[in-house]
Amino acid sequence: MVERLYPAEVRILVDYRPALRARTGVGEVIHELVRAYTAAATGDEVLLFTSSWKDRPPNGLGEQLGARVVDRRVPVRILNYAWHRLEWPPIEQLAGPVDVAHSAHPLLIPAANAAQVITIHDLFFLSHALMTEGEVRRDYAALVTSHARRAHAVVTPTQYVRHQIVNRLGVSDERVYVCPWGAPTWRTIGQHPNVPADGCILFLGTLEPRKNVGALLDAYGLLVSRRPDTPRLVLAGRATNAAADWLSRIARAPLAGRVTHLGYVPEAERESLYRSARLLVMPSLDEGFGLPVLEAMAAGVPVVASRRGALPEVLGDAGALVEPDDAAALADAIERATADEAWARRAAEAGLERAKLFSWNTSAATLRHAFVEAHARRCA
Repeated sequence: MVERLYPAEVRILVDYRPALRARTGVGEVIHELVRAYTAAATGDEVLLFTSSWKDRPPNGLGEQLGARVVDRRVPVRILNYAWHRLEWPPIEQLAGPVDVAHSAHPLLIPAANAAQVITIHDLFFLSHALMTEGEVRRDYAALVTSHARRAHAVVTPTQYVRHQIVNRLGVSDERVYVCPWGAPTWRTIGQHPNVPADGCILFLGTLEPRKNVGALLDAYGLLVSRRPDTPRLVLAGRATNAAADWLSRIARAPLAGRVTHLGYVPEAERESLYRSARLLVMPSLDEGFGLPVLEAMAAGVPVVASRRGALPEVLGDAGALVEPDDAAALADAIERATADEAWARRAAEAGLERAKLFSWNTSAATLRHAFVEAHARRCA
């Protein structure tokens, strides 16, 4: 019955702004979801909504993704404040008539007629508000419950987050759609274990409090003190204001010269980064998914991850899980991955197999199901 209520062709607007400047976590997810969705040839028209005073979408973006770009010169902060706090203007005033408006974040895009879909990647901002900043601290915790309950569909990447949405936010089961993110297809790696003897210990992600980089530095310091031949540690990711102490620390002994901060690594350079890694370490206090873990598994790179959040759900038994506040246990796990060749190869092989379970095509199919039912609820 729901399918019959859904037109043969609909206009779906996707908030592409997180991918406009740098395709970190959320931006990468939105980009790949759109690519897979349009490749599925559903007949739907997809609009990529971008808004910035100075940043423009790259030339050829629409052709690359099989979508139409709707670009408006409205500063992101101003538009977000108006949308979050005033619930104005409706998206139709900025982009014309649309049937579904899909937000990349947990707050609604105001709409006059469109079905409203939100994406909740995690609820870390509810439990650790002081570890967030900017609009996330100002708006998300205060508004997410109301917005999630009013959304015609809520998309989330894991059962871990789905459980939180239902139980903490009071959203009905049938409105929450688990849409795991997909594994990348690498060009030069991903067919066999990637465990170079001289490979680095890699951390990939924004340097923010919940990534728990301080504990990683503690563990690495312990490891260096007992094994001077420990591989170098590479921190790849944009540094937030909260990272100042970590950056200062790696410039001093005993970490100076052993730890490198690369900053944000563009998508085109990530494959070579994984190729250079002996293992990936992700000691986060919480994750709604943990895309670098899946990327590493798909690259044949062993993984050591935190036992918190959705990381156990994504990694399964394909790597090592440790408590993120236990620096000694984290050091032991890293040492095993760097020193025990047999373990590293077994973990890499298990990761390669597990990564096959995660497909962007499957994600796109789940997303369309969410759109279909969201549109039906809006019509009703």
